[in-house]
Amino acid sequence: MDAGALNRRIELRRAINARGSLNGVDTVWYAIAQVWAAYEPVSDGERVRAQQLGAEMTARFRIRWSSDVADLNAKDQLRFEGALYAISAVKPIGLRDGLEITASALGDI
Repeated sequence: MDAGALNRRIELRRAINARGSLNGVDTVWYAIAQVWAAYEPVSDGERVRAQQLGAEMTARFRIRWSSDVADLNAKDQLRFEGALYAISAVKPIGLRDGLEITASALGDI
């Protein structure tokens, strides 16, 4: 993986259920890692072929593998440039070289 391409900072987040007010359960997101990433917006043509229509910002992020992110999955999310992204797929790159994360922005960008 080209280190020069890892020029964006992202925060990877995981949810936990915590006791909330009035004995309810709240979902709380906490940072599991802040890492350098390569960023690539997914083209409109790729979204149409994947039948994902609508005003949605989808992107791919590539990061180096580490034990902190080894179990990253679609239940997690990431923060990039102030926006939250729902992770839809995590694919390994090589044998513990890196991870490719496909994610869509949550809300308006």
